[in-house]
Amino acid sequence: MPIATLSELALDDWSQGDFFSAKDAAFGDLLKLKKLGIGYNEVQPGKSACPFHCHHNEEEIFVILEGKGTYRYGQNKVSFSAGDVLGAPTGGPETAHQIINTGSMTLKYLAIANKSETEVCEYPDSGKFQVTSYKPGGRLRHCGRESENHVNYWDGEA
Repeated sequence: MPIATLSELALDDWSQGDFFSAKDAAFGDLLKLKKLGIGYNEVQPGKSACPFHCHHNEEEIFVILEGKGTYRYGQNKVSFSAGDVLGAPTGGPETAHQIINTGSMTLKYLAIANKSETEVCEYPDSGKFQVTSYKPGGRLRHCGRESENHVNYWDGEA
């Protein structure tokens, strides 16, 4: 049956540096979803689950279940709380987004997105980009900066 119980999900507990930390679980496969991804996230006060970024192909929504925080969206910062739904449409830096737990309790939310076979993300704060292409049996992913290690299209060709 395509049913999931949030309290029974096996959460990955991870952190990166002082600011990025979360417990999360992707469970779209459990629901037998093929074109829609869904994840459950728990973020402690003062933390964020991901860098400020924008998507070229995948749109996201975030359903806030518990807690409150700040939603960085483009040049704006907006407060949110339980019951709010945040949108992240495709685009460039003007649609870059990041959820930060600025409350005093654990922030809990669902992240829902369409699954794209190929995705490009930009990270305005660090000047990075990431290109991901899903293929049978795995994925191809490259993260870099256009100004560094840029290879000419014809490099190495006869």
